[in-house]
Amino acid sequence: MEGLSSTSLLTDMYELTMVDAAILDGTASRHSVFEVFARRLPGSRRYGVVAGTSRVLEAIRDFHFTDEQIEWLRSKNILHDETLDFLKNYHFSGNVYGYPEGELYFPYSPIFTVEGTFAQACVLETVVLSILNHDSAVATAASRMTMAAHGRPCMDFGARRTHEEAAIHAARAAMIAGFVGTSDLEAGMRYDIPISGTAAHSFTLLHDSEEEAFASQISTMGTDTTLLVDTFDIPHGVELAVQAARAAGGELGGVRIDSGDLVSQAFKVREQLDAMGATSTRITVTSDLDEYSIAALNAAPADAYGVGTRMVTGSGHPTAEMVYKLVLREGDDGSMVPVAKRSQAKATVGGFKVAGRVRDEYGRAAQELVVEAESYEEGLDYIKKVGARPLQAHLVIDGEIDPEYIGNHTIADGAKRHEEARNALPGDGWRLSEGAPAVPTKMLNLHEA
Repeated sequence: MEGLSSTSLLTDMYELTMVDAAILDGTASRHSVFEVFARRLPGSRRYGVVAGTSRVLEAIRDFHFTDEQIEWLRSKNILHDETLDFLKNYHFSGNVYGYPEGELYFPYSPIFTVEGTFAQACVLETVVLSILNHDSAVATAASRMTMAAHGRPCMDFGARRTHEEAAIHAARAAMIAGFVGTSDLEAGMRYDIPISGTAAHSFTLLHDSEEEAFASQISTMGTDTTLLVDTFDIPHGVELAVQAARAAGGELGGVRIDSGDLVSQAFKVREQLDAMGATSTRITVTSDLDEYSIAALNAAPADAYGVGTRMVTGSGHPTAEMVYKLVLREGDDGSMVPVAKRSQAKATVGGFKVAGRVRDEYGRAAQELVVEAESYEEGLDYIKKVGARPLQAHLVIDGEIDPEYIGNHTIADGAKRHEEARNALPGDGWRLSEGAPAVPTKMLNLHEA
């Protein structure tokens, strides 16, 4: 993971104390399967979007304990020497199955499945959840925004509204959900994301007049730049912006509006631009946009949206509420035993699960079919036999990460996958209002059917 030589301490203390007790009682090496899923979609949304898979795989790759970390843990006197020896030599050698980035998920979708010894898989819980919960929450919000935008481009302007590292990963997640670029330079460099940005109100206020500020920006960025026209009076700012571009020998590329009634202002600015003959000048709107305000702007002549706070914070739901639960483990006799919680409102479903999306006669998503099987291969054979689209990939094979699912190319791959999956939703899936999941989940045990 970028910036860290090791991800092993991105975890909660109880992961290690559980492993410590399991090593001492002899259960740490039991073959185990953990599953990441969400019991519900936050905010009663119609679907969720998986993002962060590549980052999780990087975190698993980098999950090892340095000598410094081992000595720090030793100094805390919370682990026995046997456990410290295990951690010193830790390397995940199991299997991981999961929904690739951009895929949609629904309640109880087996989003990410980790198979290995209890000790190997247990310690990954926190870092897996922290990445998937953040990135999927952002991607889900971003998807609702790009869906509401109906093809008008959305840009990430949210870096200043969240933690500096979260901003970088939010920009990546937003790209998977259909955004076209970011203002965050570190995200641009790290993930090869298109970058965008011109000037803020302070640049206008720096100069003795709005005319001078516009002339300066155009002199360095060209007439195709976008000028911020609402520092003082918008109609006057629009007039000065168009004149400044023409004085430099071209037509103004765009204007940005960052205040006021954005719908009304967009209509007025478009009318003014057209009356001045600046018919090719684009209008970008910003200012605390979310999916609902973007939807309201559909009737307005806005050409692009700059989205900040609401996107990077999940538009009111900053976590995807995913959990990481043990669903299958080896028993004393060596056989695999499904296990599940029965807690009120927090019950889980045991067993190894494989998922596919059933389509109706029109090719629309009709059902999330989740089957409990003896193995991934058995479940996958059944999914294919009934004509459902398989949803999981074998991401890690005996400790080796499949290169198809790691690296910057996964952003474009995920964006394409997301567009296809979202386009296959039934009509209910495109509603921004609260409601039931657009695709119901059916659970099926192959050996009880």
